[in-house]
This record gives sequence, C-alpha cells and structure tokens, in this order.
Amino acid sequence: MIERKNIGRATPLLLVFLALGFFFATYNLLTMILHNKTLGSPNWGADGLDLFDPIIQKPEKARREGNSNLRFHVALTATDAPYSKWQCRIMYYWYKKVKHMPGSDMGGFTRVLHSGNPDNLMEEIPTFVVDPLPAGLDRGYVVLNRPWAFVQWLERAAIEEEYILMAEPDHIFVNPLPNLAKGGYPAGFPFFYIKPAEHEKILRKYYPEEKGPVTNIDPIGNSPVIIKKALLEKIAPTWMNVSLRMKDDSETDKAFGWVLEMYAYAVASAVAWREAYSS
Repeated sequence: MIERKNIGRATPLLLVFLALGFFFATYNLLTMILHNKTLGSPNWGADGLDLFDPIIQKPEKARREGNSNLRFHVALTATDAPYSKWQCRIMYYWYKKVKHMPGSDMGGFTRVLHSGNPDNLMEEIPTFVVDPLPAGLDRGYVVLNRPWAFVQWLERAAIEEEYILMAEPDHIFVNPLPNLAKGGYPAGFPFFYIKPAEHEKILRKYYPEEKGPVTNIDPIGNSPVIIKKALLEKIAPTWMNVSLRMKDDSETDKAFGWVLEMYAYAVASAVAWREAYSS
C-alpha cells in the first residue's frame, strides 16, 4: 500500500522543473509570435494611414532622449490591507530599479491610498491619502473606490508630469517603460474579456445611441493606461458616476461582475472622446 501511494506523488524538485519548463515554453512562444507579428505587419495601410501599434513600436516622440514633456507619473490606487501593502512594496521596488534606465519616460510615483488614514508605508512609498466612499456605497466591491480616489487625487495633488500611467499594485516593471501615448491619444491595454458589442443592450443605459455605435467603447479598463493628465481630469468624474450607476443597477451588476469598474472606465472614455471630437 505504501509503494502504491508514493507512485502518484511528484517530488517538489520535479514540480519546480515542470513549472520552469512551462514558463520558458510560454515565454518563447509569445516572443516568437510578437516577433513574427512585427516582421509581418505592414507599416502602411491601404488608405495611406500609419498602422501604428504602440505595444510593438514606440511612438516617434518617445525615441527623443531627454524630453521631459513625455514623462509620466505612475499612480496606483491601494488599500491598507496587508496583501495590498505587500504588492505595493514589490511594485515600488521594481519601479525604482528601471526608472532611470535608457528608454524610460517614467517620472514620479504615487500610491493613492483610499483608506482615509495614513499607514506604516508612508515613509517608504510616496503616498497620497484620500477618502474612501461613504460606508456601504461600494457594497463590498472595493474596486469601486478607485475612480473616486483618482478624482480626489487629481483635484488636490500637485502633479508635475503632463501624462499619467494608471497602474495597479500587482503590476511589476521588468523593463523601463517609454511613454506609449501619442499626443492626445492615450495608450491602453485591450482585454479579451471586455466585450462591449456583446452587451449593447446594457451599455445603452450609459452610452445612448445618439453618442454613436457601441463599438466606440474600447475593450479596455483603466489600468494599465497612459493618458494626458488634462484628459484624465475630464474622464475621472464620469468614470466614478458611471461606476456607481452600474453597481446600483442589478442587471448591469450581474452581467459585469468583478470587471464592472473596467466597463465603466471604457464607457467614460468613449463619452469623453465623443465630447472632445464631435464639436
């Protein structure tokens, strides 16, 4: 019986080797895909417009050395929970590691703490304390505090940089990051699980037909996004209000679940874009 039980068990060393093997296999596969995509993609479309992909190529402006106007401020919202603190410390450590490397446009750093009170990381990590939502308003969905935190931070903090990178505590910088935004065009990450076209009926409550097709809503969340501070100042209040409205609507809350706040940001961005470029 003892021998038969041990047959099905993997040793810790074997599990480590298997994990490393899967890691390197996945890394090599993704590297190959991105490399082939770069080589195979044309630089110019049929209409003569530049098919620019900021994930693969740096904006031309970002290649200019020493342009302080391209610096972006790294901002992340966080709670004072032990797990969040642990993530923030790791992220801030790697931010400092890569900030001054060649190719970086990284500027200052702020942990926007929405607990309402200072904590024991204030002297270790640059932190700006803001108020949480009134008790019970988030209904246990702590992420709902994120847009409200950004609204307060943008109104009250002195931010030197023209651009802002909205990040999260579980992000890690493994390489220096250039400013991938292109002037007034923010840079965001497309999430495969954000599908506006599949939720048109629900999204029309927040993005009515007169504003245009629902495909105007990009499949993004607020993070990671590099955006001009002036534009984020316009988006943040709408993002907050739409988030609260979505959470208050049982149909929307059930449909979007834990990504509700991401949909709210995507809607707020589309609304701001429509207002900015329709006049």
